[in-house]
Amino acid sequence: MATVIAPDDHVHSEWSWDAARGDMDRACRRASELGLRSIAFTEHADWIRGDEAVLDAAAYIECLERCRASYPELRIVSGVEMGEPHRFPERARALLDVGFDRVLASVHCIEWQGRTADAAEPGFLQPAAVGEMFSLYLRELRSLIEGDIPFDVLAHLDYPKRYWPDHPAYDEALFEGEFRQLLRAAANRGIVLEINTTRGRDPVRYLCPGPPVLRWWREEGGRAVSFGSDAHSPEHVAAGFALAQEIAAAAGFMAGNDPLAFWTR
Repeated sequence: MATVIAPDDHVHSEWSWDAARGDMDRACRRASELGLRSIAFTEHADWIRGDEAVLDAAAYIECLERCRASYPELRIVSGVEMGEPHRFPERARALLDVGFDRVLASVHCIEWQGRTADAAEPGFLQPAAVGEMFSLYLRELRSLIEGDIPFDVLAHLDYPKRYWPDHPAYDEALFEGEFRQLLRAAANRGIVLEINTTRGRDPVRYLCPGPPVLRWWREEGGRAVSFGSDAHSPEHVAAGFALAQEIAAAAGFMAGNDPLAFWTR
C-alpha cells in the first residue's frame, strides 16, 4: 500500500444519524495506525430529513475533546457536512455559530415529480429519465454554490454517480458544460473541491469526482482539493486514498510543505 500522506477530511462517527457503526475513538485509533497526521469528523446536518438527522453539537464537541486528549499525536478537526444548507439558511447559520474548524456542504436530494428524494433511494434514478434528473441535481448544486451560506469544501460533487443505473452508463462528458459552469462558480468563490473515495469502493462508480472532472476543475480555476473517505465506520478511514492521491497529482494538485493542508496546484 502506498504511504497515506493526505488528511482524511470527511469522516463520520456515532454523531451522524446514518453511522450506526461509527465510533470516533476507534476512528482516531485507526488514523494513528495508518500514520495519518489529521482527521476531520464532519458529521451530518441534514435538515431535509428532520430534526433527528441534525448534529447534537454540544455532545459531539465533548466527545471530540476527549479524543483530542487521548490522541495528542493526531490533529482532530471539528467539522460538519451540511446537506442542502441553501434550503435552510437560518438553521444552517445557527449551527455554524458553533465554530467548526471545517465546513463541508453537499447535495443529496432533489425535488422530482412533486417529492423530495435522495439519489441513494433504490430505483430513484430512473433509466429513462436519469439524464434529466442528473441535470436537475447539478442545478441544485449550482444554487448551493451561488448561495450565501459559508462553507469550505464542496463534498462528493457527482454523488448520484454512486447509484447510477447500469444502463445507460454514466458519462460525465455528456454534462461537461454544466459541470464547468458550477466548477467555475466554485473556483470564483474560493471553495475547495473534495475527492471523495466512498470508503474505497470501486473507483469507476464511487470516486467522486473522477479524473475528467478534476481536470475541468483545474482548467476552470480551481486552486485546491481535499480528500475524504466518507467513512461511516473506523475501518474505512482513508480507504482508497492511494488512488485518489494519484489522480489528484495527475490533474496537477500536489501536497505542499504543510502535510496537514489541502493539496494545491
